[in-house]
Amino acid sequence: MGDSIFSNTGKLSRFILRLDRIRAPLWIIGLALFSLIVPPAYDSLYPTQEDRDTMVETMANPAMTAMMGTGDLENYTIGAMTAHQMLVMTAVLAGLMAILLVTKHTRADEEDGRIEMIRSLPVGRLSYLNATLLVTSGTFITLALVTGFGLYGLGIESLDLEGSLLYGAVLGGTGLVFTGITAIFAQISESSRGTIGWSIAILLFAYLFRAVTDISNEALSWLSPIGWASKAEVYSSNNWGPIVLMVGVSIIFFIIANYLNSIRDLEQGFIAAKPGRSFASRFLQSPIGLAFRLQRTGFISWAIGMFVLGVSYGSIFGDLESFFEGNEMYMQMLQLSEGSSIAEQFIPTLMIVISLIATVPAVMAMNKLRGEEKKNRLDHLLGRAVSRYKLIGSYVVIAIVNGFVMISLSAIGLWSAATSVMEEGFDFGMIYGAAIVFYPAMLVMIGIVALLNGLLPRLTYLIWIYFIYSFFVLYLGNLMQFPEWVGKLSPFGYVPKVPIEDATFMPMFLLTVLAIVLMAISFVCFRRRDIEN
Repeated sequence: MGDSIFSNTGKLSRFILRLDRIRAPLWIIGLALFSLIVPPAYDSLYPTQEDRDTMVETMANPAMTAMMGTGDLENYTIGAMTAHQMLVMTAVLAGLMAILLVTKHTRADEEDGRIEMIRSLPVGRLSYLNATLLVTSGTFITLALVTGFGLYGLGIESLDLEGSLLYGAVLGGTGLVFTGITAIFAQISESSRGTIGWSIAILLFAYLFRAVTDISNEALSWLSPIGWASKAEVYSSNNWGPIVLMVGVSIIFFIIANYLNSIRDLEQGFIAAKPGRSFASRFLQSPIGLAFRLQRTGFISWAIGMFVLGVSYGSIFGDLESFFEGNEMYMQMLQLSEGSSIAEQFIPTLMIVISLIATVPAVMAMNKLRGEEKKNRLDHLLGRAVSRYKLIGSYVVIAIVNGFVMISLSAIGLWSAATSVMEEGFDFGMIYGAAIVFYPAMLVMIGIVALLNGLLPRLTYLIWIYFIYSFFVLYLGNLMQFPEWVGKLSPFGYVPKVPIEDATFMPMFLLTVLAIVLMAISFVCFRRRDIEN
């Protein structure tokens, strides 16, 4: 019996590997390039140690520590700079990669009835889960090796072989940990939506917990798997302890996932769905009501997460003012921006990150339409007195409201926390204005994904590639001194830096008009195209 529950795991692994023959390499190439293009740029921008020491002045403050994690600021080589500014964020992307890959081959396949069909063949009860874990683990080992040897192959002096391999191992190890976490939630939740929602919630919590503890109590950041990325001290002391911890924790998570899978029924979860009402409410009988009901749990979870994110970033402003005192470099910066304090000058940087994160649930809400189509659920709606315009319009409206709520809650959280820790708090209108100016750019992203749903439904994943590009050029644009046109390829590149700059009407108006045009075209395209079966 012990052997039979794992029978034909190898054949299933090859099957899953074939299914992921495009998806997995794209993830590996994307994350590896995300790391590999940065060190050469830093090497050309900061060729001397004196230049890099100047950058230390910018990095050595609570705001940057909260966003990027801790780093070796005393010996700020190109390697140390790359690890400090890139590793935590790239680790978060590796965690997201794990969540999406594992969910696809566990709860999503089970939800669609594929695992039931596979179970009818001579395979073990735990074979498909372990095939998924094997293939995903192999994917992250490949990512670690490609990134590690790629960084070493750049030939930059401070990017030594051990540090480069450790950098790759951190990404691979983080992926393994969240592979285990997602595999567990695939057993606990009854749906792929719940699996992704809970797993991303843990990912966000791990990042936020690390952000807070890196500032307040660095020892506590050992409790966060994202915090382990900084603890490795890549290109500095090269501490392999966190990698051992990542591998050990992931193995424990794999064992737990296997145990939970062995004791539950197929297509069931440990968090049972609550029985619904005998009769649907009037709101639920409408397309928009049904669409919102399908996304309600995720909406609430993201709303809480965005508020907590705002609070986390807002709490750093209490230490920020004391850091600036006596810092000549920042005092010179202060003189260059008349009427704005140094703390206010950090707000646009924080808002870029917050607005991009707030865009994720809005895009996911719009992409839910594609998810329902792939599961053949749209036919049931369109077979009734429901027009296509009303159907796609429901998801567009939900995405628009979603984006507004997320950016608003993050601004409220940042303002409330900053006001409580500062002697002279920020004006709420100023903070909210600095956040809401990004809303038209969010609408453009929603418009693009709506257009993809209407015109090219099989290519809706392209929005995430564009999102990663936007995040990269805006997050690192100033540090890497990209040409201005590079940032302008993203709608977020046109947003004024409030409160340092005035919130001019024209850019926001044009972005809003562009978003409306994209959404209108998506309606026409969705009306004319076939629904996939």
